[in-house]
Amino acid sequence: MARAERGDRYTRVAIWLHWVIAAFVLYNLTGGIYGSFLPETAPNPLFSGHKALGITILFLSLARLAWRLTHRPPPLPAMPRWQAGSAHALHWLFYVLIILMPLSGWIFSSAGMKRWPLNWFGLFDIPYLPIAQSVTGGAPAFTFHVYAGWIMAGLVMLHIAAALKHHLVDRDRTLARMLPGAEPRQG
Repeated sequence: MARAERGDRYTRVAIWLHWVIAAFVLYNLTGGIYGSFLPETAPNPLFSGHKALGITILFLSLARLAWRLTHRPPPLPAMPRWQAGSAHALHWLFYVLIILMPLSGWIFSSAGMKRWPLNWFGLFDIPYLPIAQSVTGGAPAFTFHVYAGWIMAGLVMLHIAAALKHHLVDRDRTLARMLPGAEPRQG
């Protein structure tokens, strides 16, 4: 039976978007946390890349959300209702964060809070959002961005722990549904 017909796995597009966005988020969380300890006095290539990758995450996340809304995910394996509810809540919270975090960064960069360039890996400029140039105007977006980053880091660790628990302890197909190339369990 073809993978798309099995119904026990995510689609290839969903799997690809999941892992690419996950890798970019992990890189940006690490860079954002590390970069926050660097001085703001000189141009910082780490943050230029952080911004470019953030914009990439934003657009890939919008594509992922559109895909999710038009393609039903496979059903969860049997598990307690509270776990299923927690899994659904966590996934939707991830959608909120992977869209609002880059958007908040774009907002405070557009407000003039950071001096580093806003371009996509040096290939082209990213337009600033049409908001007033004001450090104080961008402060709420910056505060949200920082706190949401720490929340995202905690939720990523929780997500990884839950996936490993399902795979190693419960021995169910929760993780295998999202792994590239994983085949259905026999028997």
